[in-house]
This record gives sequence, C-alpha cells and structure tokens, in this order.
Amino acid sequence: MKANTPKHTAGYPSARKIRRACSNELYRTIKRMKIWVSKDKIDQAEAVYFKKVILNLKWIVENESNRKVQSDWWDENVSAEIAELWEVDRDQLCAAFREAYGG
Repeated sequence: MKANTPKHTAGYPSARKIRRACSNELYRTIKRMKIWVSKDKIDQAEAVYFKKVILNLKWIVENESNRKVQSDWWDENVSAEIAELWEVDRDQLCAAFREAYGG
C-alpha cells in the first residue's frame, strides 16, 4: 500500500450518489408543494432529472458550490418536463424546488 495514495478521490460523484440526490431533491419539492404524486410519476421524474444531470455533469460539478446557478439550470432544463408529468404549475414547481434546494 502506498503512503501517498489518497483514500477518496475528489472527482465526479457516483451514479448512485447522483440518483439518491435527485430522489431526495424531488421528495423535498413535493413536500413543499403539499401535493400527492403517484410513485410511478415520481419514478419517471427521477429518471428525467437523473438523465439531465448526467448529461450536464461537468457543468454541475464545476458549479457545485453555487446553488442559485444550479436552481436556475433546473428551472430552464428540468422543470418543464416534470411540471407536465406531474400536471402542476411550473412556476409553483420551480419555487418549491428552489426553496427545497436552497437556491
């Protein structure tokens, strides 16, 4: 075992970590909106959100300390599909996400 080898590499998060984060963020958003969403629609929204995060992972990691910019990205790139899927008002969804995410 090498003495200078770092135990954990600071790079991109694992797919599991990203999927869990997406799931938690959507759960908090639903709670802030005080609505009920079926498990099937939550799963579909998580898949949409996860895919968009993976496709933009480099940018997201570069801006990981700026939640406002990430919330803006979410508003522009993710919210429309999820609002349509959940049949909710997009502006309310964006506001709930921003409140839940801290941006």
